[in-house]
Amino acid sequence: MTTREQATALVLRLQECFNTRRFDLADELFTPDFANHPLGATGGEAGKEAWREIVARFPDMRVVADDILVDGDKVAVRSSFTGVPAPDGGAGPTLIEIFRVEDGRLAEAWGVTEGPDPRQ
Repeated sequence: MTTREQATALVLRLQECFNTRRFDLADELFTPDFANHPLGATGGEAGKEAWREIVARFPDMRVVADDILVDGDKVAVRSSFTGVPAPDGGAGPTLIEIFRVEDGRLAEAWGVTEGPDPRQ
């Protein structure tokens, strides 16, 4: 059983892997059969490839957890981005993700971006 503190730390470590561009360190955070539902992929490599594409387009981009809620084996995260231009000076994108944690690692992810999608 993963505690609330462990689940929160797991998500923050994932974001730190992105923010420091040390993508390979994320491998230890995923189960071998990690299911990335938004990307329709299994394993962590598809997510890391998406990260590479995003930072190639926005090299100063950083993700910041605004809220982290833990309920059992699920972690919901509302994150904002810096380093991504907002259209017409409006609000930048917000990412909502839900992770399922299994044995202290991320086993599944669901997500949706609100506002301008940095992947577009």
